[in-house]
Amino acid sequence: MRTLYHHPLHPFSRILRVVLAEKGLPFETVVEKPWEWREGFLALNPSGEVPVLVEEDGTVVAGGWPALEYLIEAYPDTPLMPREIAERAEVRRLVAWFTQKFEREVTDNLLGEKLMKRLSGQGQPYAPAIRAGLHNITVHLDYIAFLSERRPWLAGNSLSLADIAAAAQLSCLDYVGDVPWDNNREAKDWYARMKSRPSFRPLLADSIPGAPPPRHYADLDF
Repeated sequence: MRTLYHHPLHPFSRILRVVLAEKGLPFETVVEKPWEWREGFLALNPSGEVPVLVEEDGTVVAGGWPALEYLIEAYPDTPLMPREIAERAEVRRLVAWFTQKFEREVTDNLLGEKLMKRLSGQGQPYAPAIRAGLHNITVHLDYIAFLSERRPWLAGNSLSLADIAAAAQLSCLDYVGDVPWDNNREAKDWYARMKSRPSFRPLLADSIPGAPPPRHYADLDF
């Protein structure tokens, strides 16, 4: 069986889980705690970072970007990328926006400080970082609203990797209750569509021992 080594609240791991499901590729997951530096996992990825995809034939693809590109190239059915080159560039721009800029400005400051530090034993949350994350998320939600008001999906006329990347980040933040949905109806409506997709629903069943999500997290009518 194809195996994805991941952490439930790691955004790029979530991207791969949704992509695998959208493409109809069966897989099983193994939860990995990167901060434990497990010897068996280091043999798969010496950097000790999730995600790592292991194919049925033993092929190991380590890292979020390499695994994403591998899935796009190895399984072109349900491409999740438009055909036109300019439209593909827009998808790539937005995937980079959410996996780099959004994660740096929002996810690391909120999820990283409020939960991941505690889980990994890295100390207390840094209050200024949390305040910055709460400010920054409103800006990013406004950008999502801007895009969704002008296009059927974030990058164009069809669901793409851009939508999956954005929703993966927001789902992690929603787990800790830090998305001000009531302040941005357009962004909320777009996320509700993502949340309702069969490929996305397994993410809503995630639960970290000792740190359960808020009640609305798995509610499709949140």
